[in-house]
Amino acid sequence: MFKQVRTSYQYRLKPTKEQIKIIDNTLDMLCCQYNYQLGQRFEWLEQNRCSVDKCSLVVCHLPELKEKPNRFSQQASLIQLKKDRSWYKDIHSQVLQEVPKKVEIAFDRWLKGDSNGRRSGKPRFKAFGQYKTFTYPQFQRKHFQNDQITLSKIGTVKVIVHRQIPDGFEIKTVSITKKADGFYVTLSLDDQTVPIIQPDFKYDKIVGIDIGLIDFIVTSDDDRIEAPKFLRKAERQLKSAQRRVDRRKKGSKRRQKAIKKLGIQHKKVADTRKDFHFKTANNLLKKYDVISVEKLNIKGLAKSRLAKSVNDAGWGQFISILTVKAENAGLKVVAINPNGTSQECSSCGQKVKKPLSQRMHNCPNCKANLCRDLNAARNIKARGTHALKAQIMSSSRSL
Repeated sequence: MFKQVRTSYQYRLKPTKEQIKIIDNTLDMLCCQYNYQLGQRFEWLEQNRCSVDKCSLVVCHLPELKEKPNRFSQQASLIQLKKDRSWYKDIHSQVLQEVPKKVEIAFDRWLKGDSNGRRSGKPRFKAFGQYKTFTYPQFQRKHFQNDQITLSKIGTVKVIVHRQIPDGFEIKTVSITKKADGFYVTLSLDDQTVPIIQPDFKYDKIVGIDIGLIDFIVTSDDDRIEAPKFLRKAERQLKSAQRRVDRRKKGSKRRQKAIKKLGIQHKKVADTRKDFHFKTANNLLKKYDVISVEKLNIKGLAKSRLAKSVNDAGWGQFISILTVKAENAGLKVVAINPNGTSQECSSCGQKVKKPLSQRMHNCPNCKANLCRDLNAARNIKARGTHALKAQIMSSSRSL
């Protein structure tokens, strides 16, 4: 049995000089519209909010509340916008309508939070050049043929197709993104070939992995992958590129060129790290059916004194990639509570306290002597196996 999921393919674009100018102008106009509509939301909030500790609801006179701007009212205002500012007619109507949607998502995540109740920070106005993506919410497959894609108001653009879209995949949306080294197109596809996760896992195909800063992962089978530390290795080149930017006069063309080269350097580090994460996830999923991982507070760790090393490792991106690829293969990733995985003995369960600097686990009860990370990985596997059995039992009872 199969289920339908959304997947993305990204290709590099090779636009002409005239098309680059059109895309840049489109991004600048969308940036202005984004800031204007976000400002409308902030203005409404300021005019209609009332601090409980400063204003008495009995004495003070409450002004008449203004209608709250929403996605649909701001989309309706775009008709008048095109009359007042005719240059906005150069943007496809649905691309322009996506801006109020982005504003609403950012504003609601700040005030209400996402589906899990986690709130984001206050949305910010975007400076010149910071608005980098626009989306066509509807797209027909016939407009993407061979190595060319036809975009409304832009024209036919050459695409470097490094992999073909499989038969049966339906293109839902198309996004154009400007990055440091050029322009990219992202195709959002409906994939109907993803198998449904089966409950009959083989328990000899379960592994626990402990992620760290010295070894990127240590498995419960004692396989190790050393942390590559891509940012640390590229620091000398990045510092040199940053100093070159600092020496240039602000607003000059030489500074813009230096900033572009710095951005390309950072992108190279990020791409290399992402490629490493994909290859590591693929190797794990070829060998195991179920992978047990710790549910770490990565945001909290990224604010500690180990922030640079944690960000360089990219644990959050790796676990996200691993989870998505496991679901697409009909396999499973189980996240468990990390408390005590390094302190508990994997052989007898005795709690052996030790500082972070102590890299060996020596149990006084059962005399077990092994690497601290291997001990943690075995505990992670045991907890993941227990959690998987509980999930299977609860699902069978519900049936």
